[in-house]
Amino acid sequence: MALEDAKNQVDQAFTREDPRGLSFESAFGGATSFLRRRYTKDLAGVDVAVTGIPFDQAVTHRPGTRFGPRAIREASALQAFDAPYGWGYDPLSLLTVVDYGDMAFDYANTREVPARIEAHVGAILDAGAAPVTLGGDHSITLPILRAVAARRGPVALIQFDAHSDTWADDDPDRIDHGTFLYKAIREGVVNPEASVSVGIRTDNPDTLGVTILDAPSVHRDGVDTALDRIRALVGGGPVYVTFDIDALDPAFAPGTGTPVWGGLASWQAAALLRGLAGIDLIGGDVVEVSPPYDTTGATAIAGAHVAMELIALYGWTRR
Repeated sequence: MALEDAKNQVDQAFTREDPRGLSFESAFGGATSFLRRRYTKDLAGVDVAVTGIPFDQAVTHRPGTRFGPRAIREASALQAFDAPYGWGYDPLSLLTVVDYGDMAFDYANTREVPARIEAHVGAILDAGAAPVTLGGDHSITLPILRAVAARRGPVALIQFDAHSDTWADDDPDRIDHGTFLYKAIREGVVNPEASVSVGIRTDNPDTLGVTILDAPSVHRDGVDTALDRIRALVGGGPVYVTFDIDALDPAFAPGTGTPVWGGLASWQAAALLRGLAGIDLIGGDVVEVSPPYDTTGATAIAGAHVAMELIALYGWTRR
């Protein structure tokens, strides 16, 4: 069946009729959408809307993550014909997942970008869908959290990252990928006591009450111990997951702006995400994939897998 479908399916981003199910379109051809889902702005009946925010003007080192959404979509074509391994169910057959396209913005007017992101993600939430966002640098997560908190109240945050992103910054107009969590906590959109940062391996003494599970502790104590702590912290309330690809060691994800050695292995990240099954996930993102430094495409592939895991995680409680 799959081989027969592969002979006939093309441009599923525009031609697919059933929004659910796998796609057997050849990975190397056709119009690119995330997991060969349908491109649409119609969110009626949609469970998960994947959207790109190709913004990287807030980076502190190497730019290039504006090309992340496109690269992640292209890499996801390798996953469109299989249910994600290790979950025991197929979220693409259970959920209606669409590609909502990228957010439009004026690249020369950075001050307006956060408000545009908040409105863009707010429209997804108001339609009853969960946002899975492809970045873009990590500054995009702050306005996403604002949109979520405006509808659900302060959320528990699970942050996968090499950096805590809690550098002090009280300038409301300044945009910086290293300060998003500081501002989110100061604004009250994130509950720090129920939040955790996983994979940290850079120093920042002020974590603002967020629990740190640094990369050495995950290596030393194991994934199961980390999961026990994460679950105890986030409890049963609404949870948002943000995954900075530099949480992974550069051996697994070299294509990022601020790589740091000693990070998580890809198998650890996969086990951690799958081990979160059952949390009340309300949305998530994968950020900081920077294709200019991703010579083998491994980072984009990792980013596509993370986004797929977020979809599977969302669907777990809806089986």
